[in-house]
Amino acid sequence: MRAVVQRVAQAQVTVGDGMIGSISRGILVYLGVGKDDRDEDALWLADKAVNLRMFEDEGGKMNRSVLDEDGEALVVSQFTLFADARKGRRPSYSDAASPELAKPLYEAFIKGLEAAGLNVQSGRFQAEMDVQCTNSGPVTILLDSKKAF
Repeated sequence: MRAVVQRVAQAQVTVGDGMIGSISRGILVYLGVGKDDRDEDALWLADKAVNLRMFEDEGGKMNRSVLDEDGEALVVSQFTLFADARKGRRPSYSDAASPELAKPLYEAFIKGLEAAGLNVQSGRFQAEMDVQCTNSGPVTILLDSKKAF
């Protein structure tokens, strides 16, 4: 499972003409599920995301998590995080999970964030979405449950 975690001042996701999720200060998480991922990947990644020290303390050092900040989370599914563009010009998505496997793991990740105490908003799985955010910092961190990076 892979995530791009951004520290944001605000973020929102729309489908069609309607906004379906919006947060103020917190984290925007783009989440990709791989074909070999399991429940433990979702839970590990959720724990990592909520405890990641991405927010500055009073001394200006990034020592505070989204939980410490009473922040929120917006989670958007993004299978393209498993794109393999090493060959040719068209990325391969063969390492991405099928929707039948990915959706329950996406939902498990969200439940993991909620269990930690975060207010969580989300996009719509498999929908064409527009995401807007104000990346604060900017701070963007890549996570992989298999620890590939």
